Formats: sequence, structure tokens, C-alpha cells
Amino acid sequence: MKHTITRVAIPWAIVALTTLLTAQAPPQGGRGGPQATFPAQQRPPGNPALIARGNTVYSISCRSCHGLDLRGGDLGGPNLLRSQLVLNDQSGELMLPVIQGERRAQGMPAIDMSPDDVKAVAEYIHSVVATARGQGAPPPGPPVELNILVGNAKAGQAYFAANCSSCHSPTGDLQGIATRISDPVQLQNSWVAGGFGGRGGQAGGAPGGATNRRTVMVTVTPPSGQKVEGRLVRIDDFIVTLAHADGTQRTFRRDGDVPKVDIRDPLEGHRNLLPVYTDTDIHDVTAYLVTLK
Repeated sequence: MKHTITRVAIPWAIVALTTLLTAQAPPQGGRGGPQATFPAQQRPPGNPALIARGNTVYSISCRSCHGLDLRGGDLGGPNLLRSQLVLNDQSGELMLPVIQGERRAQGMPAIDMSPDDVKAVAEYIHSVVATARGQGAPPPGPPVELNILVGNAKAGQAYFAANCSSCHSPTGDLQGIATRISDPVQLQNSWVAGGFGGRGGQAGGAPGGATNRRTVMVTVTPPSGQKVEGRLVRIDDFIVTLAHADGTQRTFRRDGDVPKVDIRDPLEGHRNLLPVYTDTDIHDVTAYLVTLK
């Protein structure tokens, strides 16, 4: 059975970043599997009675600082799941000096705990670390299906007509867009990011001085009045550089409003809307766009 989670898709940039950072989870239930690289994941399963005792001692003496899930608690203790000391410890031999006060100067107070209790706590902590999944891994359980089609298509059509129709058309550049981009998440990320391009322009910049319909163009008018136009290469408070159609570049020094600089950015409309989109707007427009097949 699949569980369905309804929420807004992660913004496109963040999707890309998350994809790059996703790590493979260690084998389930496996200390000693081929990917179990840390000592805490290499030992055979611990004594259940010792683990239970360690859980009790941890809950009494450690939980307030390190949290119920070992990821840090209300008193500011560090995340034990990422602790190099925990990952290298075998049977509490590295934890014992710390618990006895070795790191008072770093804010870890001494705890009155017997060596046997330290071993039990260590076994409990290792039992949790051994089953931890890799960073970026999905939560355990049945596969999760992300459903973003929760908006009102009619409201999305009205929003589109009011805010998007000056550059896009459902019978022009967006005709069949839901067929070309069949994944609703990818479709949503594309339109929010301006990935469709102005009036059907294609994504990406153009090499040299070539232009496409997403290219930012600039017109520079010096005091002589002779306008120079090209693809915007760079602009700051001191210079503006443009590229001509043949790829040659020209730079003008700026002094306040001289020369006059007019920039035409096909994606300006998308950028202006980014701060004002609401979740409802995004849901509704996406629900409308998936009908354009």
C-alpha cells in the first residue's frame, strides 16, 4: 500500500540540491553488511537485556541534553548520531572519560554513572546508530507518493489569465504542456522557475552574442544619443557590458544615470511574482496547467 502526502512541491533549486545530497541508506537490520563502515555498524547485535538497561539509564541521565532520539535535547547537547566519538566507540571505552567529566570545559558536566551503566548506555546508543538510515534517505515504511494536485483548476485558470496571459497562451506556447512535462512536480517547478521561457522561448542562455527568447537584452544610450543594443553580459554600478550578435563585446563606463541603460528581461514577470505567490496560487495554477494536454 502507498501512503500519499499532500504538500507543495519543493522549489526547483532546492529539488536539485536535495537530489545531489541524497545518500544511500545502510542495509536494513545490518551491522556487518558491505556498506556498514563505522564500528558502531560492524558489531553483531547487542544483548537485548543490556540494551534495555541502557535505554533506561539514558532516559534518566542523558535524555534532557541529547534528546529522546539522540539528536540533541532541550539543554543543547550535541547530536550523538553524528558524533565521531560514538561512531568509533566499541563498548563505552571512549564514552566513559567524557561521562566522567573529561569535557567539562566544553560544557559536558560529569555524570555519576558506573562503568557498567556506561557500557549499557553505549550498547543502547550503538543499537540506535546501527539502524539509522543515511542522510537524505526516505522515512522507513511503505513508499510515499507526493501528491501536489490539490488545487482548483478553475481558480488557476483565472489566475493565469490575470497574471500570465501577457506572455503565455494555453493555445500557443503552452499548448500540450502537460503532455510534454507529464510529471506534475516537474511541471510545477518549471512554471514557477520560468522554465517555459517567454512566448515559447527555450531554457538556457545563448552562446556568444546569439539570443533566444529568454536572453536578457540591454540598450545603452550614451550622451551622443546613438543607441547600442546587445545581450547583457554584466552590469554593476560602474560598468555595463553587452555582446553583439557576432559575439564581440563592448563595455561602457557608468556614472550615475549616464549612459542611459534599458534592460529587457523576459523572465522579469516570473521574478516579480516569486515573492507574492501563495501556496494556493501555486496549487491552483498547477491544477490548471495539467489540463493543457
